[in-house]
Amino acid sequence: MKLPTKIEYPTPVVVSLTLVLLAAIFGLGYYNISDRSLMAQNIDNAIAKGIDPLSVRCSYAKSDDIICVAFASSAQSHNTGVTVKK
Repeated sequence: MKLPTKIEYPTPVVVSLTLVLLAAIFGLGYYNISDRSLMAQNIDNAIAKGIDPLSVRCSYAKSDDIICVAFASSAQSHNTGVTVKK
């Protein structure tokens, strides 16, 4: 039985998969960084306008975020408009 002296890899497949993996990692990283940057700009705008920044943060959060669930259930987060009596 003869042992192989050189291991041959399918080079185009390995290179292609590596490039796809690196592109996916780069894309996810770029998406998350730009999402956080946009959130920071919106929070700064909310602070400047007098809007509660936690409500802006919660608009970007996942639905199971504990802080936002507590914020939504608190009485402070329910901004009700003034009703005019006719």
